[in-house]
Amino acid sequence: MNFSKLSMIAGFMIAFALIFELTAHASEDDQSTKISFSAPVQVPGRILPAGTYKFVLASGSQDIVRIFNAEGTELFATIQTIPTERTRETDGTLVTLAQRSDGQPAALVSWFYPGTDSGHEFIYSKQMETELAQDAKQTFVGDHGTMVSSGANGAGN
Repeated sequence: MNFSKLSMIAGFMIAFALIFELTAHASEDDQSTKISFSAPVQVPGRILPAGTYKFVLASGSQDIVRIFNAEGTELFATIQTIPTERTRETDGTLVTLAQRSDGQPAALVSWFYPGTDSGHEFIYSKQMETELAQDAKQTFVGDHGTMVSSGANGAGN
């Protein structure tokens, strides 16, 4: 009888540990990240005004990024991405912006979640891709989970 109780207690402890582990890493599954822009920034199909946004992977997809307001209550965009790689991981969020030469807002090119070497490259129209390929790129790295950057000519934190 003691063996049965001991087995049951051990089983509950293991189950609790697994549930706690899943809860502790839930934000890593959707790569939820708050990013602040000090100037308007273009994403495929939309220009985001200066402000703070919550970037989240759509449930069950590594290729669809959803952009919400900072509180996560208003959806601004759902965007298809393609995987992209970088040479080394960083502890902070990393985004790359293309500085547009035609007076348009900077365009968001890619986003990497902290501690990962694979990220999300945003898909634009063929014409826009050609234009962005010629524009200067600026990369910003921010703290884990939050990043502040400039959409224009300023420096990122």
